[in-house]
Amino acid sequence: MLIDSGLRSVALALALSGLTAFADETPRQWSYADCVEYARTNNISLRQSMLSEESAAISLEKARGQWQPSLDFGTNQGYSNAPWSNGSSNAYTSSYNLNASWTLWDGGKRDSDIRRSQTDVERSRYASDNIMRNIRTELLSTYINILYCKETIVVNSQLAEVSRAQADRAKQMMESGKISLVDYQQLETQAKQDSYNVVSAQAQLNSAVLQLKNLLELGIDSKIDVLPYNFTEQEVTDSLPPIGESYQLALSTDALMRYNELSTEIAEEDIKAANASRYPQISVGAGVGTGYYTNSTGGWGTQMKQGFNENIGLSVSVPILDRKATKTAVAQAKVNKLSSQLDTDARRIEVAQTLETWYIDMESSRMRYTAGLQSLKSAQLSDELANEKFKVGYVELTELLQSHSAVVSAQRELLQAKYMAVLARKMVEFLRTGEVTL
Repeated sequence: MLIDSGLRSVALALALSGLTAFADETPRQWSYADCVEYARTNNISLRQSMLSEESAAISLEKARGQWQPSLDFGTNQGYSNAPWSNGSSNAYTSSYNLNASWTLWDGGKRDSDIRRSQTDVERSRYASDNIMRNIRTELLSTYINILYCKETIVVNSQLAEVSRAQADRAKQMMESGKISLVDYQQLETQAKQDSYNVVSAQAQLNSAVLQLKNLLELGIDSKIDVLPYNFTEQEVTDSLPPIGESYQLALSTDALMRYNELSTEIAEEDIKAANASRYPQISVGAGVGTGYYTNSTGGWGTQMKQGFNENIGLSVSVPILDRKATKTAVAQAKVNKLSSQLDTDARRIEVAQTLETWYIDMESSRMRYTAGLQSLKSAQLSDELANEKFKVGYVELTELLQSHSAVVSAQRELLQAKYMAVLARKMVEFLRTGEVTL
C-alpha cells in the first residue's frame, strides 16, 4: 500500500528532530526501582499528602492536651482621676490573679477525640500510601510500554532491512528485464512502508518517554532512558496463582481499602463525641489574687499581704436545650459512617473487578503469545522460502508480498501479546503484595 509522501515526510522530520534532541546528551538509564524512589521523594502530590500526615499528628497532640489543666495569670493596672473629690483626686489601682481550671468529666468527649485523632493519623498515612500505589502502577505501565516500543523498533528495523534488500534486488532484476517496473514499485513501496513503521515506532517511544518524564515531574531539559530488561519465557507463559487467593491478598494490601475502613472508625468516634454533649460537664477551678489601691491605708506591701485571697470551686454544666446541635451532629456522624461503609464496599468490588480484568488479560495474552510463536515460525519459514525463490527469480511477486506481510503481522501480534501478558502478571503481582520486581 502506498503511503502519502507528505505524511511520511512529517513523520520522518518529527522522528529526526526527536533523535537530534536526544543525541545532544546521553540520557541516564533509569531502572523501575529508580523511578519509584525518585517519585517517592519528589512527587508533589505525595509531598502534599505527607504534610497532611504532619497536620494530623499536630491535631493528635491538641486532642491529648485537653486532659491537661489550664493555668493563666492576669493583672490589671489602672489610674483614675476625680478632680472634685474631697480626698485625693488621683488614684492608682493594681490587681493580680492566678487561676487554674480542669475538666473532671465531659461525657467521654476527650477520649473520643483522642481516639479519633489517633485513627486519623493512621488514615493519613494510608492516604499517602494510596497515592504512592497509584504512582507505582502508572510508572509500571509506562515503563513496560517503553520496553515494548524499544523492542518494536528493533523488530521493525530488521524487517525494514529485509524489505530494503528485496527492493534493491528487485531494482537489479527490473534493470535486467526480469521483472516489470510495476513489480519493482510494489516492492519499493513495501520497503518504504517498513521504514515508515520504524519511524512510527520511534515516535511512539518518544511519546512514552515523555509520559514517563511527566509522571516523574522532571524538567523540560531532563534526559531520561530506561534500563533494558529481558523477560523470561516463564514470565510470559506461566499461569497465575488462584484468583481467590490473589483477591484476599489484594484486599489485605490495598491502601484505599484500609483508608475507607479507618474512615468508618473515625465516624464511630464522631458519634460518641457528639453524644457526649448530652451529658453534664464537671470542672474544678482554683485561684489566688491580691491587689493594691493608693487611697487605701497601708503601704504597697501591707495591702498586697492583706488583700491576698484564695478561691476554689466546682462547676457543673447540665445541657438542657442546645438548638438541636447535638442531635444534628449525631445524625451527620451516622451519615458519614454509612458513607464510609459504602466506600469500603465499593472499593472491595473495584478490587475484584480490577483483579479479574488482569487475570482475563493475562490468560488471553498468554494464549495469543503461544499461538503467535507458532504463527511467526510458520510465517518466517514461508517468507524465507519466498525470498530464496525471489533471489533466483522464481517466485510470484504476490507470494513474496504476502509472505512478508504475514511476518510483519505475526511479529506485531507476538510483541503485543508478550508485553500485555507481562503487564498483567506484574499488575497482579503488585495487587497481591504491594511490591513488584522489574
